[in-house]
Amino acid sequence: MTRSREGKPLGFARHGARIALGSFLGFAGVSHLTFAREEFRSQVPDFVPLDPDLTVILSGVVEIGLGLSLLALLKKRVAVGWIAALFFVAVFPGNLAQWQEGRDAFGLDTDAKRLARLFFQPALIALALWSTAAWRDRAQLRSKA
Repeated sequence: MTRSREGKPLGFARHGARIALGSFLGFAGVSHLTFAREEFRSQVPDFVPLDPDLTVILSGVVEIGLGLSLLALLKKRVAVGWIAALFFVAVFPGNLAQWQEGRDAFGLDTDAKRLARLFFQPALIALALWSTAAWRDRAQLRSKA
């Protein structure tokens, strides 16, 4: 069982959640580059200065990288957890724009559905921090700086 620097076990639930989140991010990243590309393009806010297709491609590559990192970089799990949480913060404006502008994508075809989706982003942020014990073991980052 993986342990924190202080010797605290991470536990089966955290490992399972980290693996699930890593797999989800990897799948989402691949979908950005393939079958769901058009859906993701519709979520790119107008204020993003890049071409929407390039934005989708770049975010897909980042998601694949984060997913693989969550699955494989156990010794870097605290840093990866924080990076994943920050990524979820960074993409939140796309979800917000989808709701504000009434853009249909991924079956979110009503304002109520688009609004409900906004509440999943904080859950993903919390999951990234919890599943990697990034919040609990944040002192590891400070001690390495």
